[in-house]
Amino acid sequence: MADGTTTSHLYRPKLATTLSEGYDLRDLRSDAMAGLTVAILALPLSMAIAVASGVSPDRGLYTAIIGGFLVSALGGSRYQIGGPAGAFIVLVSATVAKFGIDGLILTVVLSGVMLTLVGALRLGSLIRHIPHAVTVGFTAGIAVTIFASQIKDLAGLKLAGAEPGAVLPKLAALGQAAPTANLFALALGVAVAAVILGMRAWRPAWPGMLVAVVAATLAATFLHLPVETIGSRFGGIPHGLPAPHLPAVSWPLLAAVFPAALSFTLLGGLESLLSAKVADSMTGRVHRSNMELVAQGLANIGSAAFGGISVTGTIARTATNIRAGARSPVAGILHAAFILAFMLVAAPLASYIPLAALAGILVVVAWNMAERKEFASLLTNWRAGAVLLATFGLTVLHDLMAGIIAGCGLALLFWAASRVRRKFMRP
Repeated sequence: MADGTTTSHLYRPKLATTLSEGYDLRDLRSDAMAGLTVAILALPLSMAIAVASGVSPDRGLYTAIIGGFLVSALGGSRYQIGGPAGAFIVLVSATVAKFGIDGLILTVVLSGVMLTLVGALRLGSLIRHIPHAVTVGFTAGIAVTIFASQIKDLAGLKLAGAEPGAVLPKLAALGQAAPTANLFALALGVAVAAVILGMRAWRPAWPGMLVAVVAATLAATFLHLPVETIGSRFGGIPHGLPAPHLPAVSWPLLAAVFPAALSFTLLGGLESLLSAKVADSMTGRVHRSNMELVAQGLANIGSAAFGGISVTGTIARTATNIRAGARSPVAGILHAAFILAFMLVAAPLASYIPLAALAGILVVVAWNMAERKEFASLLTNWRAGAVLLATFGLTVLHDLMAGIIAGCGLALLFWAASRVRRKFMRP
């Protein structure tokens, strides 16, 4: 079987390619097991990301179902799993706070259109040229921001007013609310994080996130612990998908959400192509980057139509899909189907999940995102370290776009200076 190098430029979904090569019952069994494995991981994670993003948990599930289906059905990677991603928590929560749910939906649609155009115009390679130090810097910055955003639910804090969005004011407000901490919630959240990390080290094949969340839910329910749950805050999870609907569009609103949509587009393109590249390194295959971006764009439009949030390729779920034995994009399609089946059959059970348990999941996500070894390695080179710290600092203290612009700008200045130096040093 060819590795896909000769066809990497094509606008043809990998699903069509794999089916044309022949697909049998053995392949379906492998894909079904991989899809179920990823769905078990994606189920609590999708709800946790949605809650942390300032929306109800069902919107995370809509994103995993619709976005996950479209990314696998139309994408340029055999193994990519699409859905809500922790990297978008900061962007989504800021957009919801500023423009409301309708503004968020419009932002996701606009971002989807942009991603589709980037892929259609064969501009995917430009995204790959963003310096590695910038990628590590904003990823670490997002990790810090995610962790800060989870302290309130992790410790069950009660704030006097709305939680600030910026990191430093947020930490100040959380510090003032420290006396209101709920020790039961904190114990559950810390226990969930510890179980996930422990099982990853000792039983990596087991679904650590699901085991931890189920155990925390059972403990909170049967011990009658005074902790906030999905049901007490959001009223539970619907039994299925809503009817597709898009918000009203106006030129003033489009202009207002355009900067946010641009950030969504840039992060979505980076995250999805990075995830596809990781899949390539694990399997020896080559993805179709422009086809992948078109699929990501259409998946965002589809997710928004059903009330979901932003979609991107997710590295952890994609890697899990490969390790679980996936053979084709059918695994990703089945992962979406399994999550839908949960909503249809067992949605009421989700209302008992403690919010501290979901916060514990995202603490682990933030820990994994930080790329601590790579961060330290880049600091050993002063130019790379300067780009890294500029990106990291502005991402934490201002926003993602400011961090990326500063990092890329500084990297460009260093590159230009080195070119000038080499020119004048020639004999």
